[in-house]
Amino acid sequence: MEFVPSRPTVKAPADWFTGDVWFDVIHAGQEPSRLRANLVRFAPGARTHWHSHVLGQTLHVVSGVALVGTRDGVVLEAGPGSTVTCPPGEEHWHGATPDRFMEHLALWEGAGGDAPETAWHEPVTEEQYDGPRTTGG
Repeated sequence: MEFVPSRPTVKAPADWFTGDVWFDVIHAGQEPSRLRANLVRFAPGARTHWHSHVLGQTLHVVSGVALVGTRDGVVLEAGPGSTVTCPPGEEHWHGATPDRFMEHLALWEGAGGDAPETAWHEPVTEEQYDGPRTTGG
C-alpha cells in the first residue's frame, strides 16, 4: 500500500468543453486496472461537448446541480449525492446550471491497450443546453 502523489489541477481543453472547467486526476489506472477517476469543477454555464465512452461513464455529483443531456433531448438535473450512469457508447454531455458552480466525480474505464476510451464530438448548442429538464436523485 502507498500514497499516490497528487497531480496539479488542470484546465480542461477548449476542444472538449464550453466555458471554464477544471479537473483533478484522482486515478488513471495502469494495466491491469482500467479505472479512471477525475474530480471535475464547472463554472456556471460550463459543460462538456457531446461525447461517449466505449465502456460507459458514471457521474457522482459532489456540489451544485449537474445537467446531463442525451441525444434524445432528455436533460437530467442531478443534485449533490446523486449518481448518473451513461451506458457504453451513449453520446451525452454534462455540465453546470447557468447560475451555479457544479462539481462531480467522473468515473470510467479505459478500453485497454491503445484503444480510445472517449470519442469527442461537437459542442452542445444553447438550444440543447436549455432543453426541458427532468429532476432526479
